[in-house]
Amino acid sequence: MTTAPHTDTAAFARAWEEWHTAKDRALGDPHGFLAVTGLHWLDAEPARFPDAPGAWSTGPDGVVVELDEGEELLLDGVALHGRHAFGPIAERDSVYVTAGDALVEVARRGGRDLVRPRHPDHPPVREFTGTPAYPADPRWALTGRYLPFEAPRPVTVGAAVEGLRHVYDAPGEVEFELPDGSTHRLTAFNGHLPGTLQVLFTDATSGVTTYAANRSLSIPAPDADDRVTLDFNRAVNLPCAYTDLATCPLPPAENRLPAPVEAGELIPYERAGRP
Repeated sequence: MTTAPHTDTAAFARAWEEWHTAKDRALGDPHGFLAVTGLHWLDAEPARFPDAPGAWSTGPDGVVVELDEGEELLLDGVALHGRHAFGPIAERDSVYVTAGDALVEVARRGGRDLVRPRHPDHPPVREFTGTPAYPADPRWALTGRYLPFEAPRPVTVGAAVEGLRHVYDAPGEVEFELPDGSTHRLTAFNGHLPGTLQVLFTDATSGVTTYAANRSLSIPAPDADDRVTLDFNRAVNLPCAYTDLATCPLPPAENRLPAPVEAGELIPYERAGRP
């Protein structure tokens, strides 16, 4: 478990810069997380919200919206009027409808249904200038080892929203050695692409130079010998680092590294204040 070899540090830095610019471009999208204006939890009583048309409720058959005369939503380009039942939404899934230039997310998180509108004129979108980060350093691109479990293990973790819980299936752990020589293991969850992994973690920089609650690292699929690359230069903030209107998971207790990981994204300007 060593630092992955990188002979051209300038090329390494350029590749990181291109990746980070693209990552921030997606974050600053007019309908990205910076555009979220409300986090509205639904129950059986229909409720109206100032940032989305309709009266919204949920029950055993899923989310329902009742649109008054003159109100309209678009679902996959089809106009919705009157009553529309979305049906049950799976955990961590989302359905998106449009209302004028706004996007309205209908989702299920932690066993509860919610509505989360996104407006492109929301000030955080207009004011976003990017995310600060440590300079890219090949020393933090580490080679580790994937240790798969015999069967995936359900892991319950907390969330950025108090009282909310998330449950993920963990396929295994990743073991690696930090530049200070200490060896650690992190519980890994499945990544966004088949075969890839994701780890949520904190470390000794959390709450000092990096966001206190969590950071996330995507790990490419292990090779045939179960070797993995953990490039902590690409440790990123989750949406809860930028807005209180996110339901991001917190790391498992065992993923709190006692050593500093001085790589990856720093506390966002939105939280730390601009220099």
